[in-house]
Amino acid sequence: MLTSNAERQAWYRNTLAPSDWLVPLPAAAVAECEEVVRELRREPLPTLLLSAEQFGLSHCREVMARVGRQLREGIGLAVIDKLPVERFSLEENQALGWLLGSLLGRLVAQKWDGTMVYDVRDTGKALEYGVRRSVTNLDLQFHTDAPWLALPPELVGLVCLSPAHEGGMSRFVSMVTVHEELKRRHPALVRRLYEPVSWDRQAEHAPDDAKVSRQPVFEQTARGLHCRYNQSLIENAEGLTSTRLDDEVREALQAMRGITDSPELCVEFRIEKGQIQYLNNRLFAHSRTPFRDSDVPGQQRHLIRLWNRDEGRQNFHG
Repeated sequence: MLTSNAERQAWYRNTLAPSDWLVPLPAAAVAECEEVVRELRREPLPTLLLSAEQFGLSHCREVMARVGRQLREGIGLAVIDKLPVERFSLEENQALGWLLGSLLGRLVAQKWDGTMVYDVRDTGKALEYGVRRSVTNLDLQFHTDAPWLALPPELVGLVCLSPAHEGGMSRFVSMVTVHEELKRRHPALVRRLYEPVSWDRQAEHAPDDAKVSRQPVFEQTARGLHCRYNQSLIENAEGLTSTRLDDEVREALQAMRGITDSPELCVEFRIEKGQIQYLNNRLFAHSRTPFRDSDVPGQQRHLIRLWNRDEGRQNFHG
C-alpha cells in the first residue's frame, strides 16, 4: 500500500493541471532579488561564495519553502513563475539562481571537475563518448540525472534565461507511477530491477577509474522509494565492458520503457523565460523534445542548472 506522500506522487497526466506545479513569485520576492543585484553591483562577490544569510530574503524563503514541500511531499514538480531575468546580466542571474536554489538545501558539484553551475544549451558539439546530450539540441529520453552515482542529486533546478525558438518541450513522468504499474503488470521483472545493473559513468570520473558503476534502478531507502533511470546509459555500459545485459534485465527495461513513454503518464509544457523549474530527481524522470535555436545572437536556448543534495560530501560523487 502506498503512503500518503506516495499517493500524491503517483500521478497521471489527467490528474494534474498547470496550477498544480506553478508557484507564483510575488512582487515582494522579486523586490528582494532586485535588492540582491543592487548590493552585488555595489560590492561584487563570486557566486559560489554567496549565501542566503548575507541578504534579507524572507519572502523568497517563503516561496522556496513551498517549493520544497511540493517537491518532497507533493507532486515532485514545481515551476516558479517568474524571475525578471531580462533585467539582469548572466552573472547576476546565476547569483539569483544560486541563492534561490540554496534555500532548498545544499548545492553540489554537477561534474567530476567540480562544476557547480551548469549551462544547458546547444554547444554545437557532436554526440560522442563523454559529450552529454544536454549540450546539444537533440531530444532527451526520459531519465533521472546522474543515475550511476551512489548519491544522485535529490533535486534538479533549471533557470530559463531564454527558451528555444522552436521545440524544446519539457516532459515529466512520475517514477512512482511507473514503479506501481510495472509491479502490477510484471511483478517478476520489477524484482530484478532492485538488483544492481551496470551504468555508463559518462566519463565523469578520474582517468584511471572504471567506466561503469553498479546501481539498482529501484531501491527502498529510509526515506522511501528511490529510482534511477536512463535506459541508454545501461545499454551503453554493455559496450564499455565485456558483460552482456542478461535477458531478464533487457526484458525489464523494455517493459519499463513501454510504461514510462505512455502518453497518459507524462505532463508536457514549455519552460518560459524567467521561470525556474525544479523536480525531485529521485522519484521523477524528465525529458526534452529536440529544438531549433533562433538565428538572432543572444536569443539561443539557455538554462542554468543546479543540483541539490544534503547527504555525503559536496563533490560530484558525494
